[in-house]
Order: sequence, then structure tokens, then C-alpha cells
Amino acid sequence: MISPDLNLHVLTRDLSVYLESQVRVGLLGSGVGLSLVLGFSAAYACYYWTSVAKVGSAGFVHGYFTKKSFIQIRFDTDEDPCGMLVSSSLSKPQLIAGGKKFCEFLKDHCPVVSETYYPTFWCWEGRVQTLLRPFVTSKPCVCYRNELIKAPDGGQISLDWFDNDTSTSHPDPSARPTVLLLPGLTGTSRESYILHMVQQSRELGYRCVVFNNRGVSGEKLLTPRTYCAANTEDLETVIEHVHNTHPVAPIMAAGVSMGGMMLANYLGRKGYETCLKGVVVFSAGWDVFECTASLEKPLDRFLFNSYLTSCLQASVHRHRPVLEKNYDIDHVMKAKTIRQFDERFTSIMFGYPTNDDYYRDASPIHKLKSVQVPMLCLNAADDVFSPNHAIPVEAVKQNPNLALLITCHGGHIGFLEGVWPRQSTYMDRVFRQFARAVIEQGSRLTDLQ
Repeated sequence: MISPDLNLHVLTRDLSVYLESQVRVGLLGSGVGLSLVLGFSAAYACYYWTSVAKVGSAGFVHGYFTKKSFIQIRFDTDEDPCGMLVSSSLSKPQLIAGGKKFCEFLKDHCPVVSETYYPTFWCWEGRVQTLLRPFVTSKPCVCYRNELIKAPDGGQISLDWFDNDTSTSHPDPSARPTVLLLPGLTGTSRESYILHMVQQSRELGYRCVVFNNRGVSGEKLLTPRTYCAANTEDLETVIEHVHNTHPVAPIMAAGVSMGGMMLANYLGRKGYETCLKGVVVFSAGWDVFECTASLEKPLDRFLFNSYLTSCLQASVHRHRPVLEKNYDIDHVMKAKTIRQFDERFTSIMFGYPTNDDYYRDASPIHKLKSVQVPMLCLNAADDVFSPNHAIPVEAVKQNPNLALLITCHGGHIGFLEGVWPRQSTYMDRVFRQFARAVIEQGSRLTDLQ
């Protein structure tokens, strides 16, 4: 993470030393070229600290979140540090909690929520972070144990287990804490963000199990059914199976993007009837209508929408022999956007009268009031997949079991930090601290009312 003590003098001094030792220029051009480079570097550093990191400034987040009139937030004062306001230093993420007890728990056991987040200075913009994260971050080596379980409709679900049998802090496998991980829309257990969470869990001594949605991780599709954010039947089957396999072990869950949406919808439907001790959600899309509209803007459609649509179509094509008995696959393969794909495939598969009915049911924002398990949600205000005006601030404020952590930058599952963000990200640090807090200090979360 970039230190806040870094100043322009240090930056220009180090750059000058580097250029003098590495760059060979002519006698007449050396002074001009060096001055241009140093001037540009100083200007960029000044821009980063004043406009990106927002050191010492105020009022940014207030402006960011009032684009839609129904959300009124002020982060430029220090009122109510455990309610809707946390800090006047806008380089720090904003913590919004529905109750004082949960807020104090996070501040005591997850100090990352109060720390400054400095996005990587050369790729701080949301779209850039989103695009570069899969290529920049490393992929830790993880050896999974695969298990295929049967679903009530005759289908099969692929689970990838990391048992962590070498755990010294939790040597008893029957009591070893279990972390259930849910990848994004087309993701599997091999995504870099999943591998990093497994790595963090391994260091804590916990066991992990990754829930791969039907048909995405190489297993055969046995029935003409895949998955969607609104349907939580497969997730319920998986949670019940994990609990029955290790009935004594505490279980918490983490969901990313669509995986987070599915988790939130599950908690909203189950209320108290779940064995999960806590949940953390990253870059979830809270209102599917707003998410889809954002992704249909020209630039975002070019950068993200078309690619994701093709990934969904590729999955359908792999299982065409099973699916074409029930659906017009040729029509599905002509879809140009995620909305068109959902209209022609997803909403039909799960029996919704219209695609709008599916989108309404898939939007977790409508179910947050029913969540009865401690849930921390991390979103970036510049995430085009989950636009800032659709972040459920008011809903979170009404439920003492919810907390929302908002960064000004980070993109969609980005949250890159440091000069060269190969290892852990801000998201990984949030995951590690919250997982440890829930599992080891969970007794403090038994009654958040």
C-alpha cells in the first residue's frame, strides 16, 4: 500500500536519480527532457493526491452519491461515527452501518474499514482496475478436491474443497472453520480473486469450499437448467451439504459480484433459518435494472457487456445437446447484450413471465430488510457494474445486521493498491479481517438488534 507520507520531493528526487543513471540523452536535450519528465511526474503526483486519494479534502462522496435525489448522504462532517457517517477524510472508505453494535465490532476487529485506501497510482480509474485485475494479480497455487453432489431436480453441482489438513491453528478437521466462496457470473474456483481468498483462509487455518454454478467448471450438465442470481435453490443445497458434512464446524460465506447477489438474496429469503455465522459481499449488483442500464452505455457495452454475453453464450454452446430440447439456442446465440441473453434464456428457464419480473426478483436491494445474519458489503463508487446511485445506503441504515463499506475507487472486483499489485488487494484485506472476526469473535455478533 502506498504510504501517505510519500511526498512530491521524494518522488521527483527518486525519478531524477533513475533518469540520470539509466537514460542517455544528448547534451542539449537532457535538461529539457528531464524537466518535462519531472514536471509531468510532479503534476500527476499532485493530481493523484488531491483528486484521486483525496488527501485532506472533503465533500467528494457527498457529490458522488447525490446524483439520484432519493439518496442524501453527507460525509463532510464527523457526526455519528457508528451510523451513516464515519470520517471527514475522504481518502478513507465510508462505513455505513445499520446499528452501533455492528459498527463498533467492525472498528474493533476489522481495522481495515478505518484505514486509508490508496488505489494503485497508475491504474486508479474504475474501468482500468476492472480490466487489469485478472492480468496483474497473481494466481496462488491451490490444490482442490472436487466433489459432485446431486441436486433435488437430478442435476449435479460441482464443489471444489481446500481441506487445509496442515492447519496448525485448527488441527481437528471436524471443528475446522469452513469458508464458503461464491464466484461471479461466469467465474469458477480458478479465478484469481477466489484463489487469493483461499490463500488468506489457508494462512488463517480455515477450510474452504468453492460453489461452482452448474455447467461452468467442466462438469456435465445433466438437466436443462443452469443458474441465475435470483434462484437460490442450489445454494441452499450446497450450504445444507457443507453443514451436514462438518456439523460442528462454524461456517461463513463470501460472495463476489453475482455470487454476492445470490448470497444476499438467499439471506433475505431465509432470515434466521441459516447456519451461516456471517457473510461478506464484494462488488454486488444491488439493482439489476440499474446495473444493466449502466453496462449498456456505449463504452461499457464495448468493454464489458459484449464480452460477458459471449462468455454466457459459450457456456450454453458447451451444453447445447441438453439445452436445445427446451430452448431456442440459435436465438440465444444471436443475443448482443446481457439483457437480450436474459430475455431469451435466463428468465424463460426460471419461469418468469417477463424479463422485468426476473430482474426485480434478482435485485437484492428488495430483500435486505429481511437479512438476519451479519453481512458486510464492499462496493466502489466507480464500479460501472454496480453504479453508485444504486448502492442501497438507505436499506442498510434500516437493518442492524448490515454494514456497507464504500471506496471512491476500486472498480468491479478491482481494489488494486500498491505500486505493483501482484499480491493482496484491499478486497483481500477486508475478507481476511472479516472472516477472522466472524469466526473467532462471532459471539459478539449474536444479537445486533
